[in-house]
Amino acid sequence: MHKKSVFVALFLGSILFVSFFPSTSMGDKEQVLLQRLKYLLEEFHYHPKDINDDFSEDLYTLYLDRMDSGKRWLTKEDMALLEPYKYRLDDDLKVSNFEFFNLSVDLIKKRWTETRTYYRTALAEPFDFTTEADKQYEMDGEKRPYSAAGAEQQALWNTICRYDVMVGLYGDLEDQKESEDEELKAKSSDDLEADNREDVLESFDKWYDRLEKRDRLDFLTIYLNSITNYFDPHTSYFEPIDKENFDIQMSGKLEGIGARLMMEDEYTKVSSIVVGGPAWKQGDLTEDDRIFQVAQEGEEPVNVKGMELDDVVQLIRGKKGTIVTLSVKKVDGSTQDVEITRDVVELEEGFAKSLLLDTNAGNKVGYISLPRFYDDFGDADGRSCATDVEKEIEKLKANNVEGIILDLRNNGGGSLRDVVRMSGFFFEEGPVVQVKDRFSAPRVMGDSDETVQWDGHLIVMVNQYSASASEIIAAALQDYDRAIVVGSESTFGKGSVQRFVDLDRIPGDAEMRPFGQVKVTIQKFYRVNGGSTQLKGVESDIVLPDQFQKLDLGEKEQDYAMEWSKIESVDYDQDVKDIGSIRKALISNSKSRVAENESYNLINKYADYLDAQQDNTAYPLNIDAYGNMVESMEEKSESFKRIFDAEVVTGIENLKEDAEYIGASESREGRNEEWIKGVKKDLHLSEVLNIMEDMIKLKSK
Repeated sequence: MHKKSVFVALFLGSILFVSFFPSTSMGDKEQVLLQRLKYLLEEFHYHPKDINDDFSEDLYTLYLDRMDSGKRWLTKEDMALLEPYKYRLDDDLKVSNFEFFNLSVDLIKKRWTETRTYYRTALAEPFDFTTEADKQYEMDGEKRPYSAAGAEQQALWNTICRYDVMVGLYGDLEDQKESEDEELKAKSSDDLEADNREDVLESFDKWYDRLEKRDRLDFLTIYLNSITNYFDPHTSYFEPIDKENFDIQMSGKLEGIGARLMMEDEYTKVSSIVVGGPAWKQGDLTEDDRIFQVAQEGEEPVNVKGMELDDVVQLIRGKKGTIVTLSVKKVDGSTQDVEITRDVVELEEGFAKSLLLDTNAGNKVGYISLPRFYDDFGDADGRSCATDVEKEIEKLKANNVEGIILDLRNNGGGSLRDVVRMSGFFFEEGPVVQVKDRFSAPRVMGDSDETVQWDGHLIVMVNQYSASASEIIAAALQDYDRAIVVGSESTFGKGSVQRFVDLDRIPGDAEMRPFGQVKVTIQKFYRVNGGSTQLKGVESDIVLPDQFQKLDLGEKEQDYAMEWSKIESVDYDQDVKDIGSIRKALISNSKSRVAENESYNLINKYADYLDAQQDNTAYPLNIDAYGNMVESMEEKSESFKRIFDAEVVTGIENLKEDAEYIGASESREGRNEEWIKGVKKDLHLSEVLNIMEDMIKLKSK
């Protein structure tokens, strides 16, 4: 079926999908919206949950945590007022009662007014950072109780302000040691402390100004998403502007710095870096960095803790050529200022591309990088990742490669149709994935084309961030014994399918539109062997150590993630190339090399360090103790970074077929140089080349 006809079929299906909803005469838009949302969840979610007291308790906890994850605002007295609703929210939802929601918003707004005076009072007098040697600031709100209104909450804000000023002062004192700025060098410690109190005051004032601009829809979106996320973490309500931002992310048409962001508690976290974008080229911003300040060129930084994601995005986006500085906290606890020059992120940088690599024994190997599974469903002439990968395979075959490495690391998925087609490139026709909704038996999606685009040696690279479509192809090729899967212990573990439903397409209440859209989980997918990738992901045949291997990552760490399950397997087989007979030998050889590799030993030690740091959320309030902690963190971080400074992959070539395309512009040449520079330092890829060399030797016998 052509892309256009598939799009039309899906489009018409969505009309039919929502046409059963009865029209309503309710006059309140929020009530209509809530009832439509409830109806969709109950009738069409893959695994709907009962709206009962368990739902009420979880909604109560989840929503209030999202409203005030740091426990900076709500007080013990507020919680006493909200407590009676803890087991009533299920009943309130059924009749569209917003009493609890209204009270929570009123209380938050009231506390914003009060705590504005608290931080101003705290910042009015100098802090003595040589005292309180044994005291710490617990930054994890879950580990702190709610404060009582008045003196106890004022004390909390004194601590918050003290910590923020101390962090700034420490940074200035460190800068002063190496600075050539005479004005900075001339300032006393007291002067710098006063400057930082003024900076923190200005930052908090701007933060509160933004908080107070939140309208009712902003709060309502938090409430509605607390409802949807109770069903599963991927079912979400999108108001119109949110849907627009989602489309930008899915299409790869990202502006500004080329980074995808998400909210985690009160922080904006980097969820991924767009390959080829400004952040990727600059190199210092990495996944899981938490952004706490954003500064425009020549302006003071803005504290973005607690700020809405849309507001943070607006601060980070900007015109090509302008500079933005992000202050980030790394996963190891250290902080860094990352200066990025904004640019237009070209779509092509997310597309499939390939290189020629040499093993130590001189075997020529093809390397295909696929950052995401893209497909422009709205354009019959748009690019498709399956078509592009097929082209890369043909070019590599023309260069007589002996094996192909398909790199799906950090690939969060995308087009289901394309991953099915792409899987079929490596074996004859057969099933690829089973897709099941709640209403019917599993539907098998497979490749019906007997053509095999690549019948040679094959390795698939994955990591903890390989998800969804990436997991489908890795699982299929693993089940067929067609490829060896190499990477982290397991992939992300997202085994579900979502569909956007436009609430405006539900009949009735036209005068109240727009309502927004709901991304609802309607299906789960299963491997051909019957197992789900949900929660468990795809376990690598060969596990390579990485620094994040002991951190709490993946679908299994998400609140309310759907459970793992299993269905009947389907018949599958292939006669192209079976690596089952050499799998054990490949695993054994790789384990021996990794055990003897000093870089991997250092990575394991650093992984232990990061694991120990996970629960270390309390920070000193004494500047000497804080300085010692920072120095220790930075020393660990720097020693780890050196692991990846060495060039471990040699014999890298661009394909001659790509020369004209790469040389067409300086920006393409620059991006290609940066890409190759990263490939040269790719420790995991160097071991994958060793595995490929083993594969070629073992099969040649």
